[in-house]
Amino acid sequence: MSRIEQIITEIEDYIDSCKFQPLSNSKILVNKEEIEELLVELRLRIPDEIKKYQKIISNQDAILQEARSQADAMVAEATAQTNELVNEHEIMQRAYAEANSIIEQASAQAQQILDNAVEEANGIRQSSVQYTDDMLRSLQTIIKHSMDNAQNRFESFMSSMQSSYDVVSSNRNELAGSVVTGPEQEEQPDPDSRTAE
Repeated sequence: MSRIEQIITEIEDYIDSCKFQPLSNSKILVNKEEIEELLVELRLRIPDEIKKYQKIISNQDAILQEARSQADAMVAEATAQTNELVNEHEIMQRAYAEANSIIEQASAQAQQILDNAVEEANGIRQSSVQYTDDMLRSLQTIIKHSMDNAQNRFESFMSSMQSSYDVVSSNRNELAGSVVTGPEQEEQPDPDSRTAE
């Protein structure tokens, strides 16, 4: 409680303690000197109290200003941190995007290499199959030619043998009329019958 408030309280207490004038319920009897002392002290105290309150108000303004400054500084710092986090987030997003792009490019290159390898392997396989088929066709041609030659030689040999056989048979037939066969001669088997067997 300030001194002014104390003085006002003292004045109120003093007034309450004063006696009413005779035949009156509103007028009281006061000691002039005592009430004047309280009023003089009140007048003297008012400027000091006003200065004190003005100082408190000024201090309050300074405190509010300092609080505002601190709040502004905190807001600015929070904004800077937020911007920094946003920038870091953007940097991270760019890094992720770049990493994903690199991964996609690497995957595409790997797939292209794999496709080329498969295509080349299929080409080599096809060439191998074609080469093997060509070699087998050549071998087949050689075998067929050999078989044809063998068949021709065999037919020629058989033809030659048949001609020789025909000559021999013809000669025997010519000799058959001039050969005398006696009872003592054993019957010789017919060579034609052996040949037929």
